[in-house]
Amino acid sequence: MSDVALNTAPTPQPDRPAIAPPVSRHDVAGQWTLIWWRFRKHKLAMVGLVVTVLIYVMAAAPGFFAINDPAQQAARQVYHPPHPIHFFDDGAFRLHFNPMRLTRDRVTLEPLFTPDTSRKIPIAFFVRGPDYELFGLFRTNIHLIGSGDPTVTFYPLGADRLGRCVWSRLAFGTQISMSIGLVGVTASLIIGIILGGISGYYGGKVDFAIQRVIEFVLSLPTIPIWLAMAAALPQSWPPVATYFMITIILSLIGWAQLARVVRGRFLSLRTEDFVMAARLDGASEKRIIFRHMLPSFTSHIVASITLAIPAMILAETALSFLGLGLQPPVVSWGVLLREAQNIRSIASAPWLFAPGVAVVISVLALNFLGDGLRDASDPYDR
Repeated sequence: MSDVALNTAPTPQPDRPAIAPPVSRHDVAGQWTLIWWRFRKHKLAMVGLVVTVLIYVMAAAPGFFAINDPAQQAARQVYHPPHPIHFFDDGAFRLHFNPMRLTRDRVTLEPLFTPDTSRKIPIAFFVRGPDYELFGLFRTNIHLIGSGDPTVTFYPLGADRLGRCVWSRLAFGTQISMSIGLVGVTASLIIGIILGGISGYYGGKVDFAIQRVIEFVLSLPTIPIWLAMAAALPQSWPPVATYFMITIILSLIGWAQLARVVRGRFLSLRTEDFVMAARLDGASEKRIIFRHMLPSFTSHIVASITLAIPAMILAETALSFLGLGLQPPVVSWGVLLREAQNIRSIASAPWLFAPGVAVVISVLALNFLGDGLRDASDPYDR
């Protein structure tokens, strides 16, 4: 019986290695990868990103996207209406437009523009036109689109009271308005990070003093301060100096909010384990701030910057619209909107409001982009 029991005993099996649980891609991805994965789920933010990139591409090379010389005047094209763009011709795809024929009302002598349907002018790509500087490096005359007939001027957004192409002026105005927002926010970022970082890192009397300054700046009424500081600029200054001073004015008003955001982040991070470990390891304060603390909330700073740029754009537009900001011959969206301040523009030339539409689109795109970055700035919060 013992032999039978011995023979029927189970044979010991070698130990099998434990199967490791599957590793999720979120467990091995970096912080910026996680931010991008979460950001691209925000559909409106993706739309805002695409629109913002397109706007800044136009701002970088306005001459390439312009069709005509923005300063060229044409007495016979005053308040020329936009050319309707046609996509098909006899059932075939062919971009073209019908030139306008100028006539006069026999009673009021008002200029009347009627399309000449007997002529079809093709819309060509990469055509030659007025010279311009591409990226400020070299001169060229290649434009993205234009009239296929050099003798016929193409006005996709009509002309203003001096016969200047609104689309071309809008393209060059994009460079000024969008760069003021970017440069102004960059200056505000530098001031905000320095003062907010010092306030949050050291605390005590330094924090108390900086916070009182921030509260004083935030208590100032924004629009009257803008108007007073802009009105103090000499009218005889060259356009470049005026542009520079308007940027400084917007920066001096807009840094306080960002400084508070940075201060709050420094207050929450200065007691974290990795900051204490770096301090005990003998790291300098400069290394702790710039190597350990700032990179940990870079995404929050990027989101704050994206949401601050629209405020800068609206401020410049408002000042220029009121005649206290940039002045002609500088072309910005606010300067262009001054053309639409009279009743005649509202009644007979509504296309002069195109810069206002550009402001709305850019502000909405930047706000959507900022909302998406703010939601995705903490990728570990699922």
